Order: sequence, then C-alpha cells, then structure tokens
Amino acid sequence: MMDENNILFRISTWIVPLLLAVPLHEAAHGWVAYKLGDDTAYLAGRVTFNPFKHVDLFGTLIIPALLLFASGGAMMFGYAKPVPVNFWNLRSFRRDMVLVAIAGPFSNLFLAVASAALFHIVPMAPKFAQAWIASTLSVSMLINLILFFFNLIPLLPLDGGRVLTAILPPSLARSYARLERAGFAIILGALFLLPWIGNQLGMDLHIFRWIVGVPAFATMDFIIRLVGFG
Repeated sequence: MMDENNILFRISTWIVPLLLAVPLHEAAHGWVAYKLGDDTAYLAGRVTFNPFKHVDLFGTLIIPALLLFASGGAMMFGYAKPVPVNFWNLRSFRRDMVLVAIAGPFSNLFLAVASAALFHIVPMAPKFAQAWIASTLSVSMLINLILFFFNLIPLLPLDGGRVLTAILPPSLARSYARLERAGFAIILGALFLLPWIGNQLGMDLHIFRWIVGVPAFATMDFIIRLVGFG
C-alpha cells in the first residue's frame, strides 16, 4: 500500500483529498448561507462534512476519473451536488449572494494552504508513511487549487457565474441567468470537444489548461514558497 508504484497508493492519494475538498466546498456554501439568513441547506442536511451527502455520480466520480485517465494524471476537476440556497432569504440579496458563492472556492484555497503547511509534519511521520503523506498533501494542493480557479470562472452554474449575476445590473443579470441551462454543455464542450477539434487541426484548444491548470500550478508554487519550502 505504501509503495509509490502500487495502484492503491496512487488511487488513495487522490481519493482522500477529494473526500475532503468536495464536502468542505459544499458545506461552506450552506454554512455561509445559514449564517446570512437562509437555512435551506441546513434543514436539508447539507451543512456537513459527510461526503455522501454531497457526491454527484457524474461530477464527483465519473468526470474526474475520465480526466485523470485522458490526461495521464495531468488534469482533474469535479463538482458535487449543488447545495440548495434560497437567495431570497438572505439579508442582503446581492451582497450575500456573492459571499455564499465565493465561500466554496475560498474553502478550497484554505485547504490548499493548509495542505502545504502540513508538509512540515512529514518528517515527524513514520518512515513507511512519509511518501504517502507527502503525495497526498501535494495532490490535495493541486485538487483544491483546480477547484478554486475552476469554480471562479464567470459561467453559470459555477460559483463565478453566481458572483457575476449578483454584480450585474438587474436587467443584464436576468438575461445572463437564462444561460445557466446551457452552462454544463459549454463546460463539457470546452473540456472534451474543443481539445479533440484542436488535435484534429493541430491546434492547442485546451482552454481549461490555460485558465485553470496554469494558474493552479503557479499558485501552488507560490504557496509552497510562502510556507517555507521554496
């Protein structure tokens, strides 16, 4: 299990961070909404770290697995079941909509920084576990930073789309909100269709590599230096 070439070693270093990143992201949305006046997620039992309350078969399991295999482990992202929020219950609709939306991505940023800081404990762990702990913390940083940047893309139904909807003038916000039904189709097209077209044309159309992967790796390097490993 602790052999770096063992398949269980490699799988576990991805599963453990996912089981932390996804529940915290979703619970953060629900917790902030609860604190700001909406108890919809709380009453639905979604303000919890229980991953089974948040797992979406397609977004949490299938898409990350497909991307991992398709990219050779170079790219991964996923999503969970959206936390139910009744924005009309919030005390200040536009301001609190932004706060609820950014709570999820910034919980992932917090986990990325915490994972980097925990590298200081690796030398204190038993020798047989040090490689697994270090690999898991490294993957945790990457997963959480990918989730951070991906979810901040200003496209509904992503959190960045919620933020943009909240800050646009009401007439524009209503028009933009109508695009939400096409949001997943746009995301899947950008993830799978555009790269395939680009390969056929000899062009690099891996959009998410540039708007998510590149800043994620750059931020990862910055955080590692920030906590004293640079």
